Amino acid sequence: MVDVFEQVEEELRSDRYKRLARTWLPVVGGVLLLALIAALAWWGYDSWQTRQADQASAAYDRGIEALQGNNPAGAEAAFAEAEKKGNRAYRAMALQHRASLALAENRIPQAIALFDEAAKVGGDPLLADPAALKAAWLAMDNGEDLAAIEARLTPLTEEGRPLRAFAQEALALARLQFGKTAEAREVLVLLQLGQDVPDDVRE
Repeated sequence: MVDVFEQVEEELRSDRYKRLARTWLPVVGGVLLLALIAALAWWGYDSWQTRQADQASAAYDRGIEALQGNNPAGAEAAFAEAEKKGNRAYRAMALQHRASLALAENRIPQAIALFDEAAKVGGDPLLADPAALKAAWLAMDNGEDLAAIEARLTPLTEEGRPLRAFAQEALALARLQFGKTAEAREVLVLLQLGQDVPDDVRE
């Protein structure tokens, strides 16, 4: 009799396991399939990024070599490729080189636009602020009004920005250029008395 009960209980357990399997195996299989797809997608994206970075690095190196070989057309093409394929740092550096090439050919508006774009994509102030400051200097010489120049330079003068003193100097000179002597003097006094101001700026 005991054997009969055990057999019945085993069959009931077997039926319950079968029902659980029919219910949950598709779910588990779907989850595993999604995990596999996600892993393959991540691997593919990471591989693509690595290839893009390698291509951007090679293009940037070709641009530098073209500059050293006095080949501005080759440099422009190489830096344009690095800008297209590179990460934020490569894009910012390539754009600044392209701006310098435009400046060398006296294409001032294009140089300003490229420096502005480099500042925008740079993100980190160490990458962005040099481009923004160069754009501001060019804008000062290209007839941009004082309000626009102040809008360019004021963010660069904030505490902790890497080129703060140089941006303050440019701001003072822009105000002098537009006859705002008192406002320029305020900035120059701050530079003269400020801490961590480079000697050439202080002078």
